[in-house]
Amino acid sequence: MPYTLIPDLPTRAEVPENGTLSRVLHADDRVRLVLFAFDAGQELTEHTAGVPALLQVVSGRFRVTAGGDSFEMGPEGWLHLDAHEPHSVLALEPSRLLLTMLRG
Repeated sequence: MPYTLIPDLPTRAEVPENGTLSRVLHADDRVRLVLFAFDAGQELTEHTAGVPALLQVVSGRFRVTAGGDSFEMGPEGWLHLDAHEPHSVLALEPSRLLLTMLRG
């Protein structure tokens, strides 16, 4: 098929009670798409990725740290991270985050 359609992102990952869930939605030699679902207070502590990454909030709100800054992101939020940029995310409420990893 010459395209991949995901018409219902939020339904692809239910927010777990007191936990975090990740689902790989697409992967090929250029891009890896992962949908995360976080309950309020759940986080991914500071880490890096070996490739550039895009973060897009699908639902809810997050406190994000990147580049020495800390800021909130909601459903209109989008963030580009260079490879090896330290970052972390904390869900401020039940939330979903779409991660796009850009491969070579």
